Amino acid sequence: MKFLDQCKIFIRSGNGGGGAVSFRREKFIEYGGPDGGDGGRGGDVWIEAVEGLNTLIDYRYQQHFKAQTGMHGAGRQMNGPAGDDVVLKVPVGTQVYEEDRETLIADLDHAGMRLRLLKGGNGGFGNVHFKGPINQAPRFAMPGQEGQEKWIWLRLKLIADAGLVGLPNAGKSTFLAAVSAARPKIADYPFTTLTPNLGVVDLSTNERFVIADIPGLIEGASEGAGLGTKFLGHVERTAVLVHLVDGTQDDVAGAYRTIRGELEAYGEGLAERPELLALNKADALTPELRDEKLAELEAAAGKRPFVISGVSGEGVTELLRAAWGEIREKRAEEKRAEQLGHDEPDAGEWRP
Repeated sequence: MKFLDQCKIFIRSGNGGGGAVSFRREKFIEYGGPDGGDGGRGGDVWIEAVEGLNTLIDYRYQQHFKAQTGMHGAGRQMNGPAGDDVVLKVPVGTQVYEEDRETLIADLDHAGMRLRLLKGGNGGFGNVHFKGPINQAPRFAMPGQEGQEKWIWLRLKLIADAGLVGLPNAGKSTFLAAVSAARPKIADYPFTTLTPNLGVVDLSTNERFVIADIPGLIEGASEGAGLGTKFLGHVERTAVLVHLVDGTQDDVAGAYRTIRGELEAYGEGLAERPELLALNKADALTPELRDEKLAELEAAAGKRPFVISGVSGEGVTELLRAAWGEIREKRAEEKRAEQLGHDEPDAGEWRP
């Protein structure tokens, strides 16, 4: 399935149905009078986050969504039925923006979250509402209210606990395949990964988290070089970044600085996110060369990197345990914040 994480769509709620102009005329009925029914309400436009989706590809081939118009009223005070709603089903993690791509309307960050984007127009009153002692036979009714319409942007940010970053050919896809059941494309040339991949890491029964493999960044990505930074939004929600550096390249310190520079240029707090640094492809290094690369990388980063190999499995478990520790800490903080929010009394609630 093709991956799509941004799209622009047009939405429109339904018009309300018009009220009816009708009079009751029946044999043997002494008193007649107006009996026009009301029009039905127009359909709403809703958006809902559902499980089982990980791309916005459904909105690549259909960009216009219109709710149904309410039916008109009829005689004998019969009201028209309401129009059908339109429900846009999107992956968890989808954000909804106005047409300017800056004003955030909604952030659907958990399954089942549902929001009404546009309200349908109200139905018009039939002439039965306008009868009175002065105007006993009104020959007019209200038209239905117009629906609303707008263009919106949908942007998907994958829900992952940890994000893999690094230069192209740093071994991210190999690492993801080694630690999860994901099967990303693996090859010996750069830019093998062109779209983000997700994998579930199972350390034990109660230790499970999702890791995202982000396509490789290069120097100047923040200015549009290579694939740019278009996929970095998928790691904005992560608790920790796992930064892989290819140990077989000549300048491991330069590779580390390049990625750090692009993270800082992108912003959104990624540069301040907890980071686990790892010297990858250790199985291809001699003991002397490994120590040399490790010292060089440690001097550039100011912290001791992990030494791992996605092929042999060396150091992988230790790195995953460290990542789980950061994720567990973030989950605990979010739980405490949620409990604190529930414990706070409402502004209008009186307490002794």
